[in-house]
Amino acid sequence: MTASARVLGRALYREFGPVLGIGRGRLRRHPVWTSPTPDGDGVGVVVVPGFGGTDPSMALLRRWLRGRGYRPTGASLWFNLGCTGDLVDRLERRVVEHARATGGPVVLLGHSRGGWLGRLVAVRRPELVRGLVMLGSPVLDPLDARGLAPLLLRLLVRLSAVGLPGLLDRECIDGACRDVTVRGLSAPLEVPAVAIFSREDGVVGWESCRDPAAEWVEVRSSHTGMGIDPELYEHLVPRLRAWVRRIAAA
Repeated sequence: MTASARVLGRALYREFGPVLGIGRGRLRRHPVWTSPTPDGDGVGVVVVPGFGGTDPSMALLRRWLRGRGYRPTGASLWFNLGCTGDLVDRLERRVVEHARATGGPVVLLGHSRGGWLGRLVAVRRPELVRGLVMLGSPVLDPLDARGLAPLLLRLLVRLSAVGLPGLLDRECIDGACRDVTVRGLSAPLEVPAVAIFSREDGVVGWESCRDPAAEWVEVRSSHTGMGIDPELYEHLVPRLRAWVRRIAAA
């Protein structure tokens, strides 16, 4: 095996291993999982999957939140594919529903594309959002993709062009929809936010994840492995707790 093949193999293992469940055991043995502090006080959290993801793909994170006393729910987007404008409208409705169900503003927590969809909702409806977490979300350049991701994006655009609906329209790449998205991603935030990024991210450019309107937190996981990285959960604990207390003290 050549050196380049070994490098590619390691990169694929880092990004696809977590999808297959590799690394979950390490998280479940870590104190951040085994010794939860019930400090969520029933606060609602809407958890948004990344590009092409579904709510079940974020079930582990929701389970952890539930164990800490939060009331997490999925984004109800089915697959995170399709027109950005439509997805933001649907996510906004979900946030409205969960804010009503939990009696106050919610936390928006999204991975990759899910994080910047959450940012767009937070800009549109700040009164419904008490805090925003973006995990590996390239808000500075939504198309800053690495590895196999650019090939997948081009494939989805081509399939949409030949009539397969609900994937990724050309308008989201270089049309009016993209222009609206870029304006929303560069707009000021009225809610506290944290942008978590990794220089070892093999899917998106880590530099594009450093939202100037958010606190920056660096971890050492792969892109797909963020949801099973104990270090990430350790960073979430004090920030989520502070957002709960901030509203309670208001």
